[in-house]
Amino acid sequence: MSAIDVGRFRGDFAAHFAATPRLFRAPGRVNLIGEHTDYNDGYVMPAAIGFDTFVAIAPRADRMLRVHSSHFGATLDLRLPARGAPPPGAPRRAGWQDYVLGVAWALQEHGVELGGADLLIAGEVPLGAGLSSSASLEVAVALALAATSDGGPFTPLDVARLCQRAENEYVGMRCGIMDQYAAAGGRAGHALWLDCRSLQHELVPLADGASPHAPRLVVCNSMVKHQLAGGEYNARRAECERGVAEFARRVPGVAALRDVTPELLADHGAALDPVVYRRCRHVVTENERVRAAAEALRAGDFGGCGCLMRASHRSLAGDYAVSCAELDLLVDIADELPGVYGARMTGGGFGGCTVNLVRADAVERFCAEIRRRYRDGTGRDAEVYVCEACDGGSELNP
Repeated sequence: MSAIDVGRFRGDFAAHFAATPRLFRAPGRVNLIGEHTDYNDGYVMPAAIGFDTFVAIAPRADRMLRVHSSHFGATLDLRLPARGAPPPGAPRRAGWQDYVLGVAWALQEHGVELGGADLLIAGEVPLGAGLSSSASLEVAVALALAATSDGGPFTPLDVARLCQRAENEYVGMRCGIMDQYAAAGGRAGHALWLDCRSLQHELVPLADGASPHAPRLVVCNSMVKHQLAGGEYNARRAECERGVAEFARRVPGVAALRDVTPELLADHGAALDPVVYRRCRHVVTENERVRAAAEALRAGDFGGCGCLMRASHRSLAGDYAVSCAELDLLVDIADELPGVYGARMTGGGFGGCTVNLVRADAVERFCAEIRRRYRDGTGRDAEVYVCEACDGGSELNP
């Protein structure tokens, strides 16, 4: 464990529940490039990062989940959903407990016979920052519930699919599979190039940090999250679906924006509503950028990857309209600092974080300068995290 001491965590569980637990963890993620493409069957390139959600669990004799969240300081008694029961319906405002219940519901729908359990949850992933605290929670809970109910064995892809279903159908957020896949299947020292249609992935090595020219992942948290984020996320997905419907009327075989090439966009884009066209243009060009960025990293062309990151941010701010003044400022500052290969917003948008590819020997100055300039420009203090790609979710051995 990193920020949480294992012995103390076990002791906290014993204090709450008078039992000896098993421990599980799952990381957050940062997405290097490929934003809002996953739910369009496109390409993404995330990396799991060393901020974890931890779950301690012990079985109960009834069908209750007694869950204590260290972050929220709350203990809730949650009855396991009945087998075959429909999800509660969406859209609605989800609380943290709905992610726990959603995972339990999805596991049961998959055929896992769940029993009751006591759970203690503690997390390091910054909330509302676009680093997938929800997927981290889902994956950690899924691993814990499955292990204590003799469910599985589950592959990382199985876990990711179950957790995506929980978020889509139970929580009501129509997310793609990227966040859950990174939390379940991340690999230390690597990004994941993921095809969100076939669900095939390739590991893309991130350079050896021993070289002063190697890139480091530096995440800058704007410390803002604008309230329209959730509704606008679902609105963007609906706009993409409108675009797909229009292309499908004109071009055989178009089932998702993944199937729309730049040539098809040029040939038929004029028939689309102008807003829908811009949404489609972002997704189509972003898919091209993800493929090119993976090739650049494999070749050690960090500057080339950085240029693609900058183009991604311009597209997200302009065509997809999911950036905000604070994110744009962080990217603009990064672009002016020495040793920065590239910068872009990461996550759903409307606040949260930027991801920066920074030369190893420039990281210290970068962190100090971007904090200072962001404070001067906004009056806010940004949080800056120097990250390493880490492994996906797992059980922690005693």
